[in-house]
Amino acid sequence: MFEIMKTASAARLFEALSSGARLDVFRLLVRHAPDGLVAGEIARALGLPATNLSFHLKAIVHSGLATVEKEGRYLRYRAAIPRMLDLVAFLTAECCSGHPEKCRAYRKQSRVHPDMLPRRARTPSLRLVPAKRKTSS
Repeated sequence: MFEIMKTASAARLFEALSSGARLDVFRLLVRHAPDGLVAGEIARALGLPATNLSFHLKAIVHSGLATVEKEGRYLRYRAAIPRMLDLVAFLTAECCSGHPEKCRAYRKQSRVHPDMLPRRARTPSLRLVPAKRKTSS
């Protein structure tokens, strides 16, 4: 049985992508999957200073949305595509639950290519796992 990620995990991933620079870095890594890019290539492509880029890459890697591997004196960064797909599944798992006709209408309104959208309104083998609420003392 597949399981959708927990809300707290999804929130951490969204937090990691919450700046324009980080979102640009992650999308660039996705574009260059599976090979990834070394830090210098990312900096040149996005016009980011090395110190700023290092800060953003650390947050993205720490979230689990990217991996880093040492190649000689360089660091190669790769998007964690399965983790990204987990996040997409978290967002779409219960879309129009039980009402596929509604999803069809939304597909027509969307500017996203149909291949990029979930194919089914509901996947019974998936279940959301709610985040545990912290209690204040």
